[in-house]
Amino acid sequence: MRKSFSLALAGLLVGSTLNITPATAQAAAPAAAAAPSLSATQLSAIDQAVSKILADSGVPSAQVAVTQGGRIVLARAWGKAGEGMPAQPDQPYQIASNSKQFLAALILKLQDEGKLSLDDHVSKYLDGISGGDTITIRQLLSHTSGLRDFWPQDYMFSDMTKPISPQEILHRWASAPLDYTPGTRWQYSNTGYVVAGLIAEKVGGAPLWQQLETTFFKPLSMHPLNIDDTNKPGFPQGYHRYALGPVEPATPPAAGWLWAAGELSMTASDLARWDIARLNRQILTAKDWEEQESPVILADGTDPAYGLGVSSGVANGRRFINHGGESVGFLSQNTVYPDSDVAIVVLTNADFGSVTGSITQAIADIVMPKDLPADSGQTQRADDAKAQLQALIAGTFDPAKFTEHARFYFTPIVRRDYKSSLAPLGPVTAFAPVGKPRLRGGFVNRNFEISFGAKKLHLVTYAEPGAAGRWEQFIVMPAD
Repeated sequence: MRKSFSLALAGLLVGSTLNITPATAQAAAPAAAAAPSLSATQLSAIDQAVSKILADSGVPSAQVAVTQGGRIVLARAWGKAGEGMPAQPDQPYQIASNSKQFLAALILKLQDEGKLSLDDHVSKYLDGISGGDTITIRQLLSHTSGLRDFWPQDYMFSDMTKPISPQEILHRWASAPLDYTPGTRWQYSNTGYVVAGLIAEKVGGAPLWQQLETTFFKPLSMHPLNIDDTNKPGFPQGYHRYALGPVEPATPPAAGWLWAAGELSMTASDLARWDIARLNRQILTAKDWEEQESPVILADGTDPAYGLGVSSGVANGRRFINHGGESVGFLSQNTVYPDSDVAIVVLTNADFGSVTGSITQAIADIVMPKDLPADSGQTQRADDAKAQLQALIAGTFDPAKFTEHARFYFTPIVRRDYKSSLAPLGPVTAFAPVGKPRLRGGFVNRNFEISFGAKKLHLVTYAEPGAAGRWEQFIVMPAD
């Protein structure tokens, strides 16, 4: 279960060999209908970015969903989900610790129903837990309880070859001495979520899965599976590698190890529906969503940037709500950008590298353009733009300076019209940037005002990133 949630810094759909239930097929349908909300340029840029990241990393596949404005606008998959099994967007990938936010949300619901309080002590509900008289449910969910984590490793240790029950996890790890005084430190603890899951079952009066199904999954048309039920043929295969060795199928753990701490497998679109509920403040009250997302402050005033099953912060100028997940052979990342009304879900079937973060960042830059820093090569780009404009006016065109799309645009007729209409205006007397450069569709948009004496025109450009990036668009138009 990957303990870091960094935002480190898109192949066409392929056929599936997975048996799809009607419910699963229905779950994938809204994404296809909403896909045109992203431009062809954005889709192409995402395709290129994801394909390159996978190729460079050796990760076999990625499944991605993107939401904008309360709709799933992209649901795609790249690569292979297993030997002889192409990846598809309707296959359930293991999301592991991204499951934690569902348990935390359920406990917030139970609190609303008066069945518990986040500030209740664990000993009110369970016996035999170290520090149970001082640990609160809130501390279980915020990883500030001091309970020893039963799986700190990023690999499957020997005990995991045998099935285990929640009660045995508690007996072996939750009865160990506390690692620290509750509330004084932040330390990731899967054990705390097993304890929280047992409390939820006790006060909710039903198995944890049944409560999640009734409260969240059915109302949101989500169709997750238990992670143990997907560790078998017919479902995406997990992969790993040792150092820089070959990428090989991973042997999954025995049943029970991820109960309550990471027990869900689902599609990226399923998780995206949950993100839409978060952004729209649905299913839970706005107060509950806010409580889940607000960091739980430590006793000394330190902000660990972690709430109840989710982390929060700002990266690259964007506020985010985020979590990662790791199981044997799988990594996931789920990132919500509240200020942009965007969510990005990335699921992969490999437990090595930082691909989930890299893909998330690449897609974020494509679907949420932002101003570039002042030193983003504006002077060099302006000089080259002016040079290419003057070449067109003179009747010449350097194909090496332009992308394939731009070369397609500048037909002999277009080049003729540029020369015949602009040359009579005389020399360029002023050439100045208008506004700041910004990202769009994987390109940098820069606009310029051109003066031919008293006559003013606009030049609207898109270019590949970098001071020597080729021009994707180079269009002169009237200034009014």
